[in-house]
Amino acid sequence: LERLEEVLQFTERYLERIHGLLDRNRIFVDRMRNVGKMSTAHALNWGYTGPMLRSTGLALDLRRDQPYLAYGELDFDVPVGINGDNYDRYYVRMCEIDESIAMIRQCAKRLPGGPVTIDDPRIVLPKKELVYNQIEALIHHFKLVIDGIQVPAGEIYVAHESPNGELGFYLVSDGSGRPYKLHVRAPSFVHVGGLHTLIEGGQLADIVPTFGSINMIGGECDR
Repeated sequence: LERLEEVLQFTERYLERIHGLLDRNRIFVDRMRNVGKMSTAHALNWGYTGPMLRSTGLALDLRRDQPYLAYGELDFDVPVGINGDNYDRYYVRMCEIDESIAMIRQCAKRLPGGPVTIDDPRIVLPKKELVYNQIEALIHHFKLVIDGIQVPAGEIYVAHESPNGELGFYLVSDGSGRPYKLHVRAPSFVHVGGLHTLIEGGQLADIVPTFGSINMIGGECDR
């Protein structure tokens, strides 16, 4: 926890430098403001979520609106933009880093003592030193890896707020230890699908900052 606080303080100082360098930089603002602009309705029509959607002024955040894990116990704001342009997407992301630091500190204060996982070999892999030295641990390891965790038959969709937006998982179970069907709802795949609507009619040089404001993750798009 002491090392964590050191990292947070270093990050805060680094963020201050970025804010001071870019937030009111005339060149940066002129190249970002009113570029790649979209309305809230446009963002919703294209399935945009996360900072992309919040940059238009809509404060939609799964961590607050559909709390999971410890988010319901935390005090945090949902930063939003005004114009839904490249500058707003930059500023919303920067403000969310500030909020994340505050949330990490709140979680650190609530962190209880003791082990961080349950002691149940049916669903938790044993420690490596036990696997190498105890036959029981080795058996548990192989059974869990080969058979998987047995879950009831059915289907479910669960989503959480990733840095780029709604990251969802649709799972269908036939009762075995392997999913019958799995689909990942990746936000970058959705956002890149509507990129052309943000750059049509603009300048060639606008493509780079607009694409950068999406923060595309290649692994989400090359599936």
